[in-house]
Amino acid sequence: MPPIADEPADPHLWLEDIHGSEALAWAAEQTARTESRYASGWRSELEQRLRGILDDPRRLVVPARRGDWMYNFWRDAEHPRGLWRRCPRDTMRAGAPEWQVLLDVDALGAAEGVEWSFAGTSHGPRGTGRVLVSLSPDGGDAHVIREFDLDAATFVTEAPFTLEVHKSHAAWVDRDTLLVATALEGGGTTDSGYPISARLWRRGTPLRDAPVVVAGKASDVGVFAGVDHTGGGATAVVEVAHDFFHFENHVWDARDPQAAPQLLDLPQDARTSVHGELVAVRTTTDSVVGGVEVSGGTLLVGTIADVHAGRPLTVVFAPTATRVLSTWTWTKNRLVLTVLDDVQSRLVAVDPADGWAATPLDLALPATDVYSVDVVTRDAEEDDELWVVARGFLTPPTLIVTDSVAPNAEVVASAPAVFDTTGLSAAQHWAVSADGTRVPYFEVGPRERDGRLPVLMSGYGGFEHSLTPEYPSIVGPAWLETGGVFVVANIRGGGEFGPAWHLAALRENRHRAYEDFVAVARDLVERGVSTPDRIGCHGRSNGGLLVGNMLTQYPDDFRAIVCGVPLLDMRRYARLSAGASWIAEYGDPDDPADWEFVQTFSPYHLIDPNAHYPASFIYAATSDDRVGPVQARKMAARLEAETDAEVHYLEPADGGHAGSIDNAATAALHATIHAFLRDTLRA
Repeated sequence: MPPIADEPADPHLWLEDIHGSEALAWAAEQTARTESRYASGWRSELEQRLRGILDDPRRLVVPARRGDWMYNFWRDAEHPRGLWRRCPRDTMRAGAPEWQVLLDVDALGAAEGVEWSFAGTSHGPRGTGRVLVSLSPDGGDAHVIREFDLDAATFVTEAPFTLEVHKSHAAWVDRDTLLVATALEGGGTTDSGYPISARLWRRGTPLRDAPVVVAGKASDVGVFAGVDHTGGGATAVVEVAHDFFHFENHVWDARDPQAAPQLLDLPQDARTSVHGELVAVRTTTDSVVGGVEVSGGTLLVGTIADVHAGRPLTVVFAPTATRVLSTWTWTKNRLVLTVLDDVQSRLVAVDPADGWAATPLDLALPATDVYSVDVVTRDAEEDDELWVVARGFLTPPTLIVTDSVAPNAEVVASAPAVFDTTGLSAAQHWAVSADGTRVPYFEVGPRERDGRLPVLMSGYGGFEHSLTPEYPSIVGPAWLETGGVFVVANIRGGGEFGPAWHLAALRENRHRAYEDFVAVARDLVERGVSTPDRIGCHGRSNGGLLVGNMLTQYPDDFRAIVCGVPLLDMRRYARLSAGASWIAEYGDPDDPADWEFVQTFSPYHLIDPNAHYPASFIYAATSDDRVGPVQARKMAARLEAETDAEVHYLEPADGGHAGSIDNAATAALHATIHAFLRDTLRA
């Protein structure tokens, strides 16, 4: 990318050439230096332990149900790229799954000379026996799509549906028709790099001849395609994302050749989903829906016909100051809500046949931890059965089966504990931010405090993404077991208290997320948990931007910064990789009015050669096609060139935005991160 007009020269602009020989050589040299710096017996032992945990055959299997079959993707030491497999539902429910391997990704890669990474599946309508399998060549977001025959357990060879590498989306209409959003064969892309149109593709016809059914504009984020098959139907849903938070949804009966896409006349900032004839709508801001004014965070349900006619919809959930809707899903006879109450999740079943009466679902979890619960799979065509995973900071993930009509929680399986929790406790605390807002955080660590415990903080604070209790299978053995404290900060910008919590730190109010995070760090000091020279933080992606601002704006409150796959150069982020898709979150740096506030949280531009910064460990992946490695590269290079800061950089080739591509790479990355934290915070 060329420099921006009137912008001071950037001596590190050459590092934006992702695959350029000089840039790759720089990244390789920095990576080798970091790996050499933290090579030790302790680090090697931790890597082996983490690898054993990640590959443990006893770890929890999280299934995806499809009728009488349960599907799962599994990695272990013998299959680092993984096995896609299935077992009969009754064997899994009995705790003794009988697996049938459908696809060995390692074997496929060896046969084709490509180190494929599994990227998901999309099942065809019932009775077709077909699945679309997505595979990434490097762990990035771009992937191929291939048609798979379940009965033959092999890829289809006769007139198959296949798409080459791109950020494509495809959904089944029927056995011989796909709804496809792709840039391939003339489809085109938006400025953000996503497909600009959706097409109906008939088997055996060239993709380039597939008629366009919905098209967006170059300034849109992208066009995304889906099909709902509830009740045997095929309701096509094409979403045109104007930005990250504003959408238009077009729906029609894809089986009817005379039907045309019809726009759902709903607030563009609402989140919607289609289930048969029904539409669920969750508002983001105070809105008028069907002629009725409702507050932000409200869930309403009505028919597609109701929406088209402008008739009122039924309010199914209304938020309170502490109780907000996280997600929702359907079973055959119920709508199941996942509700956050002071950031702890609960399940509620809503009965459409009884005036949408709500009933809490008791999972019989012991009151010894703080938990999150997630519906991981169900089959709304079959019954009301729910498969749920519950986990806590000190409680390994547990797979539970219950029923949304006749609840009767039954534990199917639990993961083994991977670290010693003796003497540890988990609790929620509250800090007070700069503007007086109370900000919650979870603290896990020793019950006994000496005022100088090493602390590792985690946060995100963006895109309405909520951080809920999670079993720390890596942080536990690497950090907690050896006397450290782990903190998860629920700062503004996330969705922990609904859309208003997110909107409070949007664009020109971004500083509130950073003020919240440092308020938690200072609260830990005030409460006698630790001191600034023993506090570190780790953030990824938008969380990388968060900790980058801790580095540059609050250097006296932290001793160590771990910054992963980050945004950091907010002057150029919208011109890099998929950055244009996030303008609604951060602002447009090419607009002078927006740049006035964006520059206040651009860590790359806030570097002060005269400041004393905490030690930093910055990592990225060359194959990351979402954020890209270049902002991380430039930050490390500038810190090294212009300051006396201790900075370490790591960039593996593969792994995409995840930062690591398999269990071995994940174990190696986190062992090196924790070697850095141990060296910096425990000295």
